[in-house]
Amino acid sequence: MEALGRHVLLELRSCNPASLDDLPLLEGMMLRAAEETGATVIGKIFHQFSPQGVTGVVAIAESHLCIHTWPEFSYAAVDIFTCGENFDPTEAAKLIIADLESADPEITEVPRGIDILSVATPA
Repeated sequence: MEALGRHVLLELRSCNPASLDDLPLLEGMMLRAAEETGATVIGKIFHQFSPQGVTGVVAIAESHLCIHTWPEFSYAAVDIFTCGENFDPTEAAKLIIADLESADPEITEVPRGIDILSVATPA
């Protein structure tokens, strides 16, 4: 089935809580996951919460990678979306899972834009 994009959602449970509260580590991890799997990074923004937790977005030419962490629950939610052919979001997901040492990861992939492609006619 052809789609405009691939949206990979990660439920990362039982992660290393120290990693989930380490902004430099998370920023580097997300950039590496994008770059090593073929994405073109065009921007980034990360924020450290008080007393704990990090949120961040890596903008890529193909779309984005996002993370939000809850160290107190050893949990991270990660969102990887691509509409490009050169970037593999599943490979990026595997790198992030390994880096966060998630003992209980769940990966869900959602094809995006299928309904648009089925009814669209070129202009």
